[in-house]
Amino acid sequence: MNKSSKIILGILGAAAAGAVIGMLVAPNSGNDMRKRISKAASDFAEDLTKAIISGREQASDAKDTILKEARGLGHDAAARYSRVKESLT
Repeated sequence: MNKSSKIILGILGAAAAGAVIGMLVAPNSGNDMRKRISKAASDFAEDLTKAIISGREQASDAKDTILKEARGLGHDAAARYSRVKESLT
């Protein structure tokens, strides 16, 4: 998990905690409070899911880029080896 993903998750967690604390200290009925907490938890879960999906996509893209670069370096090394071998014979 990269630094920006950790920051996003931290912000989401702090926002959810702040929302729950705010709801708990607000003067509302128990039923209304439970609905608001349930809504906040649902919103938080949705945001967290989106962040996880985005992180997975970024990781997959990074993996693809690294593999492509590694293959290119392997081909370059093989070509250089062949040129050196031919120049020695």
